[in-house]
Amino acid sequence: MTVWRVFGGFLLAAVFAVPLGIAMGTWKTVEAFFEPFVSFCRYLPASAFIPLLILWAGLGEMQKLLVIFIGSFFQIVLMVAVTVGGARRDLVEAAYTLGANSRGIVARVLIPGAAPGIAETLRLVLSWAWTYVIVAELIGSSSGIGHMITDSQALLNTGQIIFGIIVIGVIGLLSDFAFKAMNRRLFAWAAL
Repeated sequence: MTVWRVFGGFLLAAVFAVPLGIAMGTWKTVEAFFEPFVSFCRYLPASAFIPLLILWAGLGEMQKLLVIFIGSFFQIVLMVAVTVGGARRDLVEAAYTLGANSRGIVARVLIPGAAPGIAETLRLVLSWAWTYVIVAELIGSSSGIGHMITDSQALLNTGQIIFGIIVIGVIGLLSDFAFKAMNRRLFAWAAL
């Protein structure tokens, strides 16, 4: 359940955050509109939203996914915007010189150029999502590693608590290695 929650909340965040980050990194008007709000929300701890999420989504899976979503979404948006905004200006100018319109610049210069950086951003934020899942599972959960840790605390079973922490670390490390391997394979042309 814990793995499903992490990847579910993380993928949900990535699906919405990456396009917004690309838009913010591409067009200054979009960045000017969204950046103050996104920057503000980035500093709010995901755990602070748990009482509201329980009221709005109940104690079910949606609440846990939304904690991970909130913890990941704003980080992804800003990091992707910075990555896209840092595109090589000489490539953009060359594309304009060759007759590309703004849609072509985004599709054929900015996104392909930023893709390795975006993939690396997603890899980094996935590691943060693992920290949010424990917070999400501490309240109102009947399954998952966070729930096991909470139950072990009540029973004073420190060995099981340490085991839960190690399991999270191992699963996180394995997902990080898998993400790195996928990035190397997808972007073999980029120096990652």
